[in-house]
Amino acid sequence: MKTISILGSTGSIGTQTLDVIRHDPERYRVAALAAGGNVELLVQQALEFRPSVVSLATKEAAERAASMLPDGIRVLHGEEGLIEAAAGAGAELVVTALVGSRGIRSTIAAIEAGAAVGLANKETLVAAGHLVTKLAEARGVSILPVDSEHSAIFQCLNGERRADVKKITLTASGGAFRDRTRAELKDVTVEQALAHPNWAMGAKITVDSATMANKGLEVIEAHWLYSMPYEQIDVLLHPESIIHSMVEFTDNSVIAQLGVPDMRIPIQYALTWPERRPSPAPALDLAAIGRLHFRPMDLERYPCLRMAYEAGRAGGSAPIVFNAANEAAVERFLRGEIAFLEIEDTIAAMLDRFPPEPVDTYEAIAELDARVRREVTALR
Repeated sequence: MKTISILGSTGSIGTQTLDVIRHDPERYRVAALAAGGNVELLVQQALEFRPSVVSLATKEAAERAASMLPDGIRVLHGEEGLIEAAAGAGAELVVTALVGSRGIRSTIAAIEAGAAVGLANKETLVAAGHLVTKLAEARGVSILPVDSEHSAIFQCLNGERRADVKKITLTASGGAFRDRTRAELKDVTVEQALAHPNWAMGAKITVDSATMANKGLEVIEAHWLYSMPYEQIDVLLHPESIIHSMVEFTDNSVIAQLGVPDMRIPIQYALTWPERRPSPAPALDLAAIGRLHFRPMDLERYPCLRMAYEAGRAGGSAPIVFNAANEAAVERFLRGEIAFLEIEDTIAAMLDRFPPEPVDTYEAIAELDARVRREVTALR
């Protein structure tokens, strides 16, 4: 029985992780659950899975949850509660499914506690990849990718020599606006941006998919996960989301991982690795699908992806600025304060305003992240 903590248990990845656990209950024990403000769902999860620790974002939310839970479950809150859920509940594997850079500190805490990390919080490696990967190596801790694309790369590399890799290719669905021209994006609404054609995801990642910022974050994440130079990381548009990513080797062989667009498949692989188990997700039927389509990536059509490559190559503080600016701009778009295309304008402005510089501590990352967010909030 594997002991698991889930950070972000009420979000899309968190609820699907619990669905995987529910499918094979004799194999797992839930040690801790952490969420933001969805008290009712967290309480429901806690009553079903009986963790020893739950944590919510605020004291008020924690007090509400405590009134509905038995005495055997400790109810915590805030950053310290999140860190306790990550590092203090005795989990062997911590699934980090938090949205945004707030997942960095708890991921570091989990690694310092010796837990493997099922990483769905790509912003952790984007902003702090140089710190997190070095710490994981020093602690002998595995970072197991949960994103479908990085799980695919991880699986394609099994048993292969990294020296034989020619390039890796991340596939991209293209998001809600993949068939629109840039001229047609001027007045798109929040509701239209959230209508992803393939995946059921949270609001932030769905908007990121439409801007292709999400794929940019994955490019930077791939650089750290696989020690791969940016020149060997490619992106290919694949509307069906059946091939989740692929690896090309020096002999021109290409190994790809295929599956239906169901996040429970990569989540379960992270939970069971190096084993494979029967999945609650449906099987892939290629005959029923009939055809798969591919298009080259256009960096002019998707400037957020272009800026992510540029930030990754610049290194230092640039990926932190890219990530923070994108998060803050998406928040403003979701609140109706800026237009869709102003997300990319905001990122460009912040990258110009904050030139790359070395950032070598978590505290420096957090300080820069906060500064960028304040600047984005102040933009008119």
